[in-house]
Amino acid sequence: MSNIGVEYTPQNVARPPLSHEQLAFELHRHAIRFVRIQWVDLLNNVRSRVLPTSHFYKLLETARPGVSLTKCVFGLVFIRLSPGFNSVGEYLYVVDTSSFRRCPYAPGHAVVFGFFQEKVPVPLPTGPSFAVPLCPRTNLLRLVEYAAKDLGAQFLVGIETEFILLKSTDSIVAVNNHGWSNSPALASGTTEAKVLEEIADALLEAGIELQMYHSEAAPGQYEVITGPLSPLEAADALVQTRETIFNIASKHGLRATLAPRLDLDNCGSGAHTHISVHGAQRGTSSSEFLTPLESCFLAGLLDHLQAVTAFTLPLPASYVRMKDGIWSGGTWACWGADNREAPVRLSNATSPSSRNFEVKSVDGTSSPYLSITALLAAGIIGIRDTQELTSKNCEGPKTAAEMTDAERGEMGIAKRLPLNIEEARRCLLQDDVLKDLLGAESVEAFVRVNETLGRAMDCQPGEGESVAVTRLVENY
Repeated sequence: MSNIGVEYTPQNVARPPLSHEQLAFELHRHAIRFVRIQWVDLLNNVRSRVLPTSHFYKLLETARPGVSLTKCVFGLVFIRLSPGFNSVGEYLYVVDTSSFRRCPYAPGHAVVFGFFQEKVPVPLPTGPSFAVPLCPRTNLLRLVEYAAKDLGAQFLVGIETEFILLKSTDSIVAVNNHGWSNSPALASGTTEAKVLEEIADALLEAGIELQMYHSEAAPGQYEVITGPLSPLEAADALVQTRETIFNIASKHGLRATLAPRLDLDNCGSGAHTHISVHGAQRGTSSSEFLTPLESCFLAGLLDHLQAVTAFTLPLPASYVRMKDGIWSGGTWACWGADNREAPVRLSNATSPSSRNFEVKSVDGTSSPYLSITALLAAGIIGIRDTQELTSKNCEGPKTAAEMTDAERGEMGIAKRLPLNIEEARRCLLQDDVLKDLLGAESVEAFVRVNETLGRAMDCQPGEGESVAVTRLVENY
């Protein structure tokens, strides 16, 4: 074993929480005039209420600082409601001061996220509770706390954000035709070079660790890589990263899109999610590269990856990117050390200080909270059950798709990933173990909303395919 790369641990990336007094000081120190209270719905739409700081200060003095939001907030799909949601009731969205960041892309603005809570506690067998089962941030925090307290496991998450800059959405026109890491894609003085530099500056000023940016393989495609954080912080930071990209592109007259794939002749855009596993060792490992804890996590992740896909690839368009043979991770539940034809790539396999799992079957149309929660939940099941890793390292020369059934059997590869969102939803609803850990109510609500979303995004009667593509890039 030889250590390479930067070492990140749960301890050296931790951000100290802010008290209400410290938050007020930060708002004053940075001349913040407006606070954006943001949340992400089940469609992966970022929604917000913008408060002048004068009123935000008053909120901070209350017992549960927050804003009231209709309970159908989780069921809204553009202008329609999903089944099971109606116009009755309100939640209190209570701000989480530890999530505070400035918004350099909007001078004078800052952002905080929060937790959806009931206005009046709900009686439960364990006692009265304000918790809302559908709140994605609550569910992610609950899962992480359970893993740390009951299993002694902690996680760090980092994201690669791929996006395409477009000059036009009604007829798709990319900002340039340059490819992967090609210098002309960032030529000095070009609009795209200015956009990427401003994005980088804004992320750094917001306190998000930017590791690098570069051009990607498709026309007008770029990638921004942000450093590992605790799971909830990573999800919050990813929302701000995307908001930064969208807003700065818009400032320069461009549209940034996270659409999974715009052209079958070119690469798609993903949100590759890197997860490192930290904690006391348990069980045994069947791989020379993995600790027992990592081995159990990986076993659970692969076992439940079919169901997890509903969260990480949530649109019909998501499955246009996930094909065999194009380095997007392929369609078989397997793993491999630096194998880009496996949905789970083991990165820095021989370096314990920087080793992590890169999950490639994630795209930018997925909610960071839902996708990270689902990925962690699958791995946590493996840790909880001390699950044995039966899948072998796919190290070539054949990819899983190129193997015969017998060869896949020898490698312990038994499950093919869903090939469309309908199949992914079925896998999720049939995975009782994962549903139990995530919460059946939240899973079933997500599926109802996702079905409505799929119908809204698909080609409508009388529409051409180009209209549906325009709708995709204008919404994601």
